[in-house]
Amino acid sequence: MVTLRKAAAYSKSNARPYTRISKKKSKSYIKSVPPQKIVKFSMGLRGAFDEGKLPLTLTLVTEENIQIRHNALEACRQYINKKVDEATSGQFFFRVIVFPHHIQREHRMLTGAGADRMSSGMVLSFGKAMGKAAMLRKGGKIFFVAVNSQKALKIVRETYKEIRSKLPCKTKAVFEEVKAKVV
Repeated sequence: MVTLRKAAAYSKSNARPYTRISKKKSKSYIKSVPPQKIVKFSMGLRGAFDEGKLPLTLTLVTEENIQIRHNALEACRQYINKKVDEATSGQFFFRVIVFPHHIQREHRMLTGAGADRMSSGMVLSFGKAMGKAAMLRKGGKIFFVAVNSQKALKIVRETYKEIRSKLPCKTKAVFEEVKAKVV
């Protein structure tokens, strides 16, 4: 059965963003781009945030250089959105800041009995596209949540702690209080 490889196969490596798609076949590295798994990037009340009604913000920041796969980002997004929506009864603004541009490839090899006759080895070993990832440097922002109460802020902080197991990096939550805009 074909499954996803562990994130460790990609996350700590010094990857180069091979994402070139050209109209000329000879210059195109990637033949097809995998579909985007992240459904929404902004959720909640954007207008209330712009008006200053959601002054308390919490941003999840990475503490190392990392690649985060789009399926991990989508799993975190769904979990955070559900927990924060239940806790604040819809009075929040949530955004996924990163966008997965980097296309990950793999060169599948056959193993086991008879694999030596079926496998082509390293011939044309560039690999097929199998997923996308967001490449972040240390201090890169991943998620952003704005709420209007300290109680909701505490729940967001706990939710960030709960999603740490879904992310392949060390993270920290950065708090900021946004002042209302003077017009």
